[in-house]
Amino acid sequence: MSYVFPSEEWVAAFKEQINASEEYQQSAADWEAGDVCFRVQANPDIGLSEDGYIWLDLYHGQCRDAQLVDAEKGESARFVITATYDRWKQLITGQLDPVTAMMMGQMKVKGNLGELIRYTRAAKELIACAGRVPTRFLGGEG
Repeated sequence: MSYVFPSEEWVAAFKEQINASEEYQQSAADWEAGDVCFRVQANPDIGLSEDGYIWLDLYHGQCRDAQLVDAEKGESARFVITATYDRWKQLITGQLDPVTAMMMGQMKVKGNLGELIRYTRAAKELIACAGRVPTRFLGGEG
């Protein structure tokens, strides 16, 4: 079974992958910096008519909650990481490194980038966890 990105089912499977990851638990063991939201920019050409917000309550190497939320809640997260749908697809499929993408401006970060940079191992593992979710992408194969 695979899950459409982004969907409630995909987000639930993503949370499971995060909590099953020993690498994430170790690399984010002292994370207390707050919630993180992945903003997936709308792409009407593939059927994503509005921005999607994947909100993560991360604390001490665990994902306490994960859900699709509305823009108001999503934008209230301490860190909001924004990219196009195609860019998220590249990240999830392992074609793009998340730290490189942030540094090259291919992803926009709202929040203290310096604080995030201290957790590059954790950031990479979060994306690796996303890559372990069986995913179907909108607008084509995947």
